[in-house]
Amino acid sequence: MSSSDWQKSSYSAANNDCVEVRAVDGLVELRESDAGDTIVRTTPVKFAKFLQGVKAGEFDHHADFTA
Repeated sequence: MSSSDWQKSSYSAANNDCVEVRAVDGLVELRESDAGDTIVRTTPVKFAKFLQGVKAGEFDHHADFTA
């Protein structure tokens, strides 16, 4: 990722309630699209490890599957 433009998942389609991500000054920034004033910053390594955990189902117990 080498752009400072916010990107959202293609799974979000036309919805505005999604997580957006961008790379700025060597860091990865994340925000909720409908609450853009709050930005979480992390390193690329920590973000990659987080994504690996998501893909492995490490955080599934936090999801509400009844919605």
